[in-house]
This record gives sequence, C-alpha cells and structure tokens, in this order.
Amino acid sequence: MPSSLTVRINRAPVLALWGTVVAERLGMPYETALTVGQTLAGLNAYSKGSRLGIYAPAEERPHALSPPLPAGVRKVRDITLLGRVIHVADTPDGPRAIAKGAVVKAEAVERYLSTRFGDALAGVRSEMRRLASRFTPEQLNQEGFHLYEQFRPAVPPGERGWGAKGVLDVAKIRALAAR
Repeated sequence: MPSSLTVRINRAPVLALWGTVVAERLGMPYETALTVGQTLAGLNAYSKGSRLGIYAPAEERPHALSPPLPAGVRKVRDITLLGRVIHVADTPDGPRAIAKGAVVKAEAVERYLSTRFGDALAGVRSEMRRLASRFTPEQLNQEGFHLYEQFRPAVPPGERGWGAKGVLDVAKIRALAAR
C-alpha cells in the first residue's frame, strides 16, 4: 500500500469499518463483525442527526424505542461496542446485528464498504487491524472511539458536515499504531 494513501470519504463508512475491525478484535466472526460495525455507524449517525435536529429524539418517537423483532428471531442479546449497545440475534447464518427491526446482512455491509472505499478498502482495513492489534480487546473497546476521533475524516461542524466527505489519511492510523 502506498505510504501516503488518502481517501475522500464521509465518516459513516470509516466508522463502520473501524467498528468491524474492533468487533473482530473482540472475537466476533468477520460476518458478525460487519453487521455490528455497520449498526454502530448507524447509531452514531442517528445520535448526531438528533443533536443537529435532523431526526427527532428517540423519546419523541416511541415506536423507535423498541422495534419489533425480525421474523424468526426469538432471542436478542446486547453487546457493547465502543460505548454503544448493539442488539445481536442468532440467525441461521450466525450471530447478526439487529437494526431498525431487521437483521443486518453481512453481504450488504461488505458491498457498502467496497463501494465507499473502492480499491483502498483492503489497505485501510489492514492498517486499522494493525492499530487494533496494539491493544488488548478490552482496552480497544474502551479507547477505540477516541482512536477513531483521531483519524476520522475532518468535516465542517454542524449541519454543513452532515454527510460531507473529508480526507481519511492512512498515515494518521499508522502513526497511532506506531505509538
């Protein structure tokens, strides 16, 4: 991978990929980690959207507080990833995150990441994995969001930054891993 790789991208796919890497480091199978990482990014986007007034707060949307379980799902357990509680269910395909009342599909997350990162996906994922390996799983889960804040793309504050693309500089990830 080039030493000065940068990717113009918005924050959501970066957090989805980082969440996937952290979930893997916590021992989740790759397909489970993909769904958990994507759900983490969605929860984070919803939270920011609520702060900006783009979405109504959850307490003003009672139907959003406890969506119905997807068909065939009987039991859901909660895991905490980077400070967010994520619902995970056992499915015929293995454990998968539940978001908006549906089972998150690992294949859809992989397509999403491939589309957003393009040819840079493998290299960025590799550097994120290298950074994650520098921490115990417990440390990574506690400090991982703070790490993300240090390498995430810079975007304008407030509504101007909502969905805006910034530059992800892989050198920042490498520098964090080198500490």
